[in-house]
Amino acid sequence: MGPRDDGRRRFFRHSLGGMGVLLLAGCDRLGSTAWFPRLLNLGESLSRQAHKALLPRHSMAQEFTEADLSPHFRSNGTSNPDNPAYQELARNGFRDWALQVDGLVQTPTRFSLAQLRAMPARTQITRHDCVEGWSAIGKWKGPNLARVLEAAHPLPEARFVVFHCADPMESGGRALYYESIDMEDAWHPQTILAYELNDTPLPIANGAPVRLRVERQLGYKHAKYLMRIELASRLDDIHGGKGGYWEDSNGYQWYAGI
Repeated sequence: MGPRDDGRRRFFRHSLGGMGVLLLAGCDRLGSTAWFPRLLNLGESLSRQAHKALLPRHSMAQEFTEADLSPHFRSNGTSNPDNPAYQELARNGFRDWALQVDGLVQTPTRFSLAQLRAMPARTQITRHDCVEGWSAIGKWKGPNLARVLEAAHPLPEARFVVFHCADPMESGGRALYYESIDMEDAWHPQTILAYELNDTPLPIANGAPVRLRVERQLGYKHAKYLMRIELASRLDDIHGGKGGYWEDSNGYQWYAGI
């Protein structure tokens, strides 16, 4: 990516960030109106179209050098899932963990952590931009999501990839986190399933044993504690119907391109 593309990314990110602050400042009052949810939906559509116009979907997010690494890559959201099944997996070093890939595929498949580590891997140093306003640069390693999906042979009608996670978002182990992306982002070369951060096994606080990295979207799209990947033709019949936990519960935009 050249300086011009990077400048466009910064302009677009900062513009959206400023708009988001203004909208969220009054969201409690506005959320009860009839017109505001329609405005948000229109804004998401315009945001996605503007992002496509400014940056082709196949463009690469900026990558950095090891000299740029942040001293500490903080944990965002859940740092240790309050989930007995996950805790049991963590106690034995995730030796019994497996990632299920199913839904609209010809061959439902399971991958152990060892199998994912045996696949050709991509290493990338990228910046994580959190919707809360902080950023950090980290070095990630893992197989391309495309390779994992290809092993299961997606059906032609598959349009979305849904990531089901182990971290409960509500008390009592309810509302497990989930997120989704479209097939175009799924096939992007920088979309990986990361099992390492800064040359060490992915810490629990950052999503062990495997998390999604979809580098051209905001941090809440980078699902942690992955347990299952589902290919789907639509999102409106999955959980709250808007494609992700924060989209369902707090009105976040489904498309969070930067």
